[in-house]
Amino acid sequence: MSATVFCVQLDAFALNLALPGIGRDLGAAGGGLQWVVSGYLLAAGTLMAGAGRLGDLYGRRRLLTAGLAVFGGASLVCALAPSLPVLVGARVAQGAGGAVAMPVGLALLTNACPPGTRARIMGRALGIGGVATVCGPYAGGVLTEAVSWRAVFWLNVPVALVAVGCAARAGESRDTTAPPSVDMAGLVTATGALAALAVLVDRGQLWGWASGRSATALALAVALGYVFVRHERAVANPLVDLALFGNRPFVALTAAGAAANTATVVLLFVVPLALQGPWRLSATGAGAAFLAPAAAMALAGPVAGRIRTADAVRVMAAALVLGAAALGAAAMATSLPVFLVAVTGCGAALGIAGALTLIATQAVVRPERAGEASGVTKTVITTAAGLGVALSGPAAEARSTAAVAAALMAAGGCCLAGAALLVLTRRRPGGSCGGHSPTDGCPG
Repeated sequence: MSATVFCVQLDAFALNLALPGIGRDLGAAGGGLQWVVSGYLLAAGTLMAGAGRLGDLYGRRRLLTAGLAVFGGASLVCALAPSLPVLVGARVAQGAGGAVAMPVGLALLTNACPPGTRARIMGRALGIGGVATVCGPYAGGVLTEAVSWRAVFWLNVPVALVAVGCAARAGESRDTTAPPSVDMAGLVTATGALAALAVLVDRGQLWGWASGRSATALALAVALGYVFVRHERAVANPLVDLALFGNRPFVALTAAGAAANTATVVLLFVVPLALQGPWRLSATGAGAAFLAPAAAMALAGPVAGRIRTADAVRVMAAALVLGAAALGAAAMATSLPVFLVAVTGCGAALGIAGALTLIATQAVVRPERAGEASGVTKTVITTAAGLGVALSGPAAEARSTAAVAAALMAAGGCCLAGAALLVLTRRRPGGSCGGHSPTDGCPG
């Protein structure tokens, strides 16, 4: 699972700095190059919800192995791609493989590990993913300059093979309380609604949020979402049990995790721009300066794994408040040392909040439906990443102190909104998992 998280997160962020090199090698330019990044993220965000439940029904180890095989095979095609259309198609397949592997891998860990060690083990795996997340842009840039952008994809192939070998030795687990049959109508409508929403989030800024294409994508997402909900209420064995959304701790943690992920994406995009723009560092200097916040974010996963489930909501709310304060301090910093201290503190706070999202949501649902829960959570926070990219857009274009400060303050606002939601949930009756043991999961 650690290898899976590393590969999937690395490929989500490693190619932004490699796009000019890809364009030169493949003779491509303009908006088509952006689909190398967008195609991957859209496929990953769209397919996770259904993939998580399929793992519950047909075996989490089986789906993890299949997802890794698709991811590794697509990486090989990316490394050998002779043209941009082939590369984009392979990136979509990569995203699909990652969408299968991530939620079922988390669910496999949930069911394979004893309750006393589960959170710590998940925290370590997510910490390794944090390393790939924060170092991805620089790793992609270094590999592109030193070897080739194709080296990013060659790296995935042996790592995916190792992960498949490890997965083959794991014990199988599945949801034995439900028949192994797929709710195809639910799968199609959910995937369609998520695809329309993901395209809107990814392309809305480019199209214009009030444009006809944006309105069409929104209308399609709403219509398919409505059909999905009506169908899930009526079917005997739904793809997603809608009672999950009556589990207030799960909903609050997932929504707050979306806010944390939005702010994290802003941090990852804006801080390197600020270091090379307003703070006038070279690319190498900016990479060295970013090591401190990167390390803080990576170490946050194991730290989050040691937090008791009973304290998760409170700690996550505190982390989001601290993250908002650190983002505000970074936005108003007048010296480079102050800016670096602020973004390092923010990296630690957001790292803890992000890891707790995945660890704590698995603890407040029943283990037999862990894949379904992790799929829903990963879908929500992956879609929220698109909002982070949109908030970072003006700063990426202007590269001015004012634009950077505005993006950081907007990310801080997201953190405060997530913290407020968690506080309100704790104060509402029934917000503490209804008195049930967290290892047993909350009732719907």
